[in-house]
Amino acid sequence: MNIYSYLESIFFAILLVAGFGYFTINVKKILRNIKLGKDIDRSDNPSARWKNMAMIALGQSKMVKRPVAGILHIVVYAGFIIINLELLEIIIDGLFGTHRVFSFLGSFYNFLIGSFEILALLVLVAVLVFWTRRNIVRLKRFISPDLNGSPKKDANIILYIEVVLMSLFLLMNASDFWLQQAGIGHYTSVGSFPVSHFISPFFNGMNESAVMMLERTFWWLHIIGILMFMNYLYFSKHLHILLAFPNTYYADLNAKGKLDNLESVTNEVKLMMDPNADPFAAPPADASAVPSKFGASDVMDLNWVQLLNAYTCTECGRCTSVCPANQTGKKLSPRKIMMDTRDRLEEVGRNIDKNKGVFIPDNVSLLNDYITTEELWACTSCNACVEECPVNISPLSIIIDMRRYLVMEQSAAPQSLNAMMANIENNGAPWQYNQMDRLNWKEE
Repeated sequence: MNIYSYLESIFFAILLVAGFGYFTINVKKILRNIKLGKDIDRSDNPSARWKNMAMIALGQSKMVKRPVAGILHIVVYAGFIIINLELLEIIIDGLFGTHRVFSFLGSFYNFLIGSFEILALLVLVAVLVFWTRRNIVRLKRFISPDLNGSPKKDANIILYIEVVLMSLFLLMNASDFWLQQAGIGHYTSVGSFPVSHFISPFFNGMNESAVMMLERTFWWLHIIGILMFMNYLYFSKHLHILLAFPNTYYADLNAKGKLDNLESVTNEVKLMMDPNADPFAAPPADASAVPSKFGASDVMDLNWVQLLNAYTCTECGRCTSVCPANQTGKKLSPRKIMMDTRDRLEEVGRNIDKNKGVFIPDNVSLLNDYITTEELWACTSCNACVEECPVNISPLSIIIDMRRYLVMEQSAAPQSLNAMMANIENNGAPWQYNQMDRLNWKEE
């Protein structure tokens, strides 16, 4: 290796450390923010959880319920993951000054490079279709007010980045193939290029040094683009490509219609219903302890799985598109519930960063400042959003916890609900009839 190669390798190492270092810092922030949530045990039935993760996150079984988008998403997902296996070769080449270090694999290497190229072409086609659906066809779920501003820009930015990365990959291979055919230096004839060999004639008529310069430029831009995109994940909805796996693993395995009960309330009811229980037998409560809150008014009142859900949200809008409340013109959008939760969690995280690891109350909360009571009470608890979500997110669990807070902490339920609960308490039924009068209708 000459001095130029040594300097190139050192610069590459610095770039690599900076890229992965910044990514690690952001991952730690995400983990810290998720841990702000209350503890919940999701360690039961590991076999079912692994199956969920394999079928839903890896196999994308829920994505293909809408075949066009589902199949195209699988193409983009497979292309993104599989093509980036080449990143290992790029890292080794960059650090040690080699070129196509895995070419010793022979025919298997040819198969790999050829597969990568075909996938790259399919990704470009799929991204074009996605961009068209979002910006020209303008599907209803992509033009919702939920996506105004940065969310809409973010979706398009991701599509543009994927086009750039796939194009650089093909251009890098095309220039490499041209140099191989010309028998230049260390560009020995290795690999199979079923797509980029159609691009390589573009370099005809150029001198060898210019093509070598272009090949190195495409190579550097490709690795820099990958590192930049990796660090952009933290700021985008594309974070789900990493978090979909833990999110599906830790998803609620109970039947969708089953709601959890507050343990403190359950214990109180059991005490009331037990004729032999002594209410004074329990040890006295710690006077210095902060009483636990019923329900949730801010992100710290939610559990850590719900906060993981917020970071995992793909903003695809499938949940909102099947929500009966949203379809009938109500303000509720399950997608907005998740986006608002993530935005508030990020705001809390920035507060902690600003104040050296301590959260300073900011007179802002998830309830009212982000999510209105009108949205919460519009929910019918039908679970359509939970059923539809391709990565097992549950907007309903957040809605239920926030409604609990309104009812049990603020006595702020709608008048109709208060009347129903009063009737259940007084008459043992939701209707305003005395129990003795329930069968009067049969005399009419």
